[in-house]
Order: sequence, then C-alpha cells, then structure tokens
Amino acid sequence: TQRASRRQRQMFIRDRAYRGTMGSMFAYRHRKTPPLPRFGAFLLSAATLTALACTGPEPVRPHRIAIDPGHPSETSQGASGPNGATEIQVNWAVGQKLKALLEERGYDVVLTKLVEEEVVTNRHRAEIGTFRGAHVMVRLHCDAGSHRGTATFAPDQQGTRWGVTGPSPEVIAGSQAFAQIFHPAMIEALGPGWPDLGVRGDSKTAVGARQGALTGSIFSEIPVVTVEMVVITQPEGEAFIASEEGQSRMAQAIATGIHAYFYPSE
Repeated sequence: TQRASRRQRQMFIRDRAYRGTMGSMFAYRHRKTPPLPRFGAFLLSAATLTALACTGPEPVRPHRIAIDPGHPSETSQGASGPNGATEIQVNWAVGQKLKALLEERGYDVVLTKLVEEEVVTNRHRAEIGTFRGAHVMVRLHCDAGSHRGTATFAPDQQGTRWGVTGPSPEVIAGSQAFAQIFHPAMIEALGPGWPDLGVRGDSKTAVGARQGALTGSIFSEIPVVTVEMVVITQPEGEAFIASEEGQSRMAQAIATGIHAYFYPSE
C-alpha cells in the first residue's frame, strides 16, 4: 500500500503539471493510468457512507463558454476600417464586454488570449477551448467586403489542416444546432432592421473553400461558431463597432444568443 500511495502521489503531481500547461495537452490525454488499488481499499465504513449520503448531490457546474477574440494569429492581423479601427481592437473590446455579461448571468468564461495584442494560432485557440472544458466556443471577427450585416458561420463539413482532419461529425452537428438557435436570437436582440446575413457553413468562407473548414473549427472538439459581427471595411459598420455603444450592443446581443441556446424556455 505504501508503494501504491507513492505512485498515486506521483500521478497527482504529474496531472497538476499537465493541467497547468497547454503545451502538455497531448501528454495529458495519453498519460498512463496508475494501477488500481486492491479491492480492500474501496471498502468504506458505515460512518463514511453515512457522511457521503448526507452531503447530497454535487452542485451542477455552470455552463462554460470559450470566447475567442479573433486576431492576431499565424495568418494575419485581421481587417481594418477606413478610419483606422482594427479587428484586433474591436474583437477584444467586444470580447471583454461579453465576458462580463456572461459572468453576470452565472456562466464560466474562458478567453483564448490574455491581452489584446497576444498572438495565438487558430489551432491553439481551438485547443484552449477544448482543454479548458468549455461547452461551446464563440469566435469574434469582423468581415471585409462591400456587403453589410452580421453572419454566423459553423462547420458544415470536415476540413484538413496541417495533416489533421476535423472536426468530428458530432462537433459539426453540435455546431450547426448551436448556430441555428444562437444566430436568430442575436439578430433579434440587435433590433428591427438589422441586416441579417444568416447562418452559413465554413465552406462558404475563403479559407473554408480551400481547406474544407476554418482552422478554428478543424481543431475544435466542442461546438463552435464564428460571428462576423460587422463588415468593418464599410464606414457604417466600422463606426458602429468602434463605438462604446455599438460594442456594448453587440456584446449584449451575442450574450442573448448564447443564453437562448442553453435556456430556450426563458
């Protein structure tokens, strides 16, 4: 028993190290399980059983949301508006407001980066959401082009990037289900007349057309959507999302969409 106890302590220390370091995620997933103690170790006294019975069921863990304020990444710095607003700035600002709103409603929130200018690869962003046990991931972006409005993208097929094919069929189905509830609730919260570009598949994006899905979707093991909040290259879209009022309004609408997914009866 002394040897088993020492082995368990070693595994506990190793688990703590794995959980605290994102770079060790692969090793954590594939760690060896320590040998089970002998049957006698599982025998509990009557007093212990009584104490366990009196504690009641474990509290329900709050829903955990991963928020990914897009850019900078391995691909680009993102788009910018005619008056100088950048995706990096507005995605981060909306992400911070969204985090506060969700936490006020009792959600756990995970951010994929710690500061505005932090460079995080799209693969690592997806892995952070998965590794931190998030239930869904919402990726915040702004579009570029001559159109206007808000669109939500979700993986509609598998793609391949860096030799990895994903996401799984289960994640594709979960992402589509999430998007179909999330997006209409978000658009409704933005108010009458808001230009709605609908729910679209990753394969309709430029990156998705090349590799089958967005990189952030390929490496995700949880339902994921990408919100193109506005077309930042259009003066109207830039003015809205660069303003404090516009950022708050967008964050509130996204929070409403998330809440509608988890609590459809409210």
